[in-house]
Amino acid sequence: MAFHPHHHHALTHHGSVRIRFVLAPSTMPLFFCGAMLFMLALVSMIIGPLLDIDLPLRHREHHHLVQLVPLPNQSVVTNNVSHLYLSNVSAVVDILPDTIWASPLANYYHGCSAPSKSFPGRVSSFHSNGYIYVETSGGLNQQRIGIIDAVVVARLLNATLIIPFLDHGSFWRDNSNFSDVFDAEWFIASLAPDVRILKEIPARLRITREMLYSTRAPRRSEPNFYIRYVLPLLKRKRAIRLTKFDFRLSSGLEEGLQKLRCRVSYSALRFTSAITTMGQTIVRRLRQKGGRYIALHLRFEPDMLAFTGCYYGGGEKERRELGLLRKRWTTLSPLRLENVRRSGKCPLTPEEVGLMLHALGFSRDTHIYIASGEVYGGEASLAPLKALFPHFHTKDTLTSLDELGPFVSYTNRMAAIDYIVCEESDVFITNYNGNMVKVLAGSRRYHGHKRTIQPNVKKLGSLFLSRPNMTWKAFSTKLRHVQRGYIGEPNEQRPGGDFFEYPQSCICKTQEGNITFSQMLHQKSDVGEPMEFDTNDEQGNEVEEEDILHLQHADLANEANAGSGGQAVSREGEEISWLSD
Repeated sequence: MAFHPHHHHALTHHGSVRIRFVLAPSTMPLFFCGAMLFMLALVSMIIGPLLDIDLPLRHREHHHLVQLVPLPNQSVVTNNVSHLYLSNVSAVVDILPDTIWASPLANYYHGCSAPSKSFPGRVSSFHSNGYIYVETSGGLNQQRIGIIDAVVVARLLNATLIIPFLDHGSFWRDNSNFSDVFDAEWFIASLAPDVRILKEIPARLRITREMLYSTRAPRRSEPNFYIRYVLPLLKRKRAIRLTKFDFRLSSGLEEGLQKLRCRVSYSALRFTSAITTMGQTIVRRLRQKGGRYIALHLRFEPDMLAFTGCYYGGGEKERRELGLLRKRWTTLSPLRLENVRRSGKCPLTPEEVGLMLHALGFSRDTHIYIASGEVYGGEASLAPLKALFPHFHTKDTLTSLDELGPFVSYTNRMAAIDYIVCEESDVFITNYNGNMVKVLAGSRRYHGHKRTIQPNVKKLGSLFLSRPNMTWKAFSTKLRHVQRGYIGEPNEQRPGGDFFEYPQSCICKTQEGNITFSQMLHQKSDVGEPMEFDTNDEQGNEVEEEDILHLQHADLANEANAGSGGQAVSREGEEISWLSD
């Protein structure tokens, strides 16, 4: 075949075969245009999924289309948000097994707060050193902690305790008295073996509350402080008042006094019959709707965000609104807002909580009860969470106006109802480690280690900020790894944890278990910071996913087998303010 000397030639190779393309001058423009279009198409195919994070990806295990949820700063119309999320969030079944709802190890541990034989009973009234009148401070759960410690201090001083006075001057301005929230008769009777408690100072003393000598103990005072300084004062005055009594006793006490704390918290402090009936009514209605349910303490109120100095991308409007609220605390230091979230000091947004639950394996049909005050951003902030979990409940949606009427004007009583519903939940999700979370987490551990999942905010803050750069699979894999050690297993305890959150002196193992509780608490693999996720594959395709629950259970079993000759093993902030509740 002859070739014209002015023709241009293009060669391509395929194996050992050589193919020659001949281009005439008249066809050259068409060739180069076609080549450019082909190259553009090829580049688009390669980088398209990287640029468009909402492009569906095939989920290998479940063969579902998996997509990322829209970013928080995307404009979302509330009425259409459910449809948008349904099209952008995978409709996968539970990723984790049924153990996400309850630890298989829980049945081997139980609360044990009975006094030992070496712990003597209370002294008689004839040997009482005087009367202690305690004024609690803060919200319901801060006051609850103060009441518990007041009983212990009365015991330390061989004193008679007068029913504590609830704070009427806190942020909520609730004028409820002790007997309006707690069953006073039960409180007095159940603690009779330990401490003498009266409703009022005996009339024969002719001492009113206003006449009492007032003093205040330092925060976290050791028992010796009360013996050395308060006891002599009590003996001289015969009756004293301890003011602003919140966290005035150290967390670490000898075992007998710790067990007394547990008897007060988990038995003696029972809510009134009216509050208990209302709380149990809500629990019953939740069970009727879905059987199991999650209780979520959202803590995304405007004042909380202002206090923590958090910023969520709302621009000048958000900075102005939260900045004005922040001025009410004159002692707060200036914060660099852009760094606060990354440092892990901020509550998760409602959307981020929903994504965390979804990544951990809770399916769309999960029922969620919200225990929260006013949510910053209102329905617009809640819309993504509701879209992910449409079975969304509050006190208002589960009761009538007439039923809630007797409680709505009293924040302590409304908080008590939430406390009951959260305590009875199958899983309790925290979003900020305040007083309610601490007390509830301890109670749930005491009553059978019901799951309490606490976000590892120090890790999740950065993870959520990086979410736009990874697929859903990579994000959910990292989140589950980050959350290891924060999902409510019996062997979890933060270093230096508060006793109300980790009442280890009041937790005992059953005879079937052969791993002691102290051994479980001190396993290095599960205490402190979770293990890092050490892969650079942002697409998540090369990552071997391991169930965090299975990993923890395997760790415990291996530890137990090593100590039992290989035999089969049975499964098993000091800032105190109204914000802390």
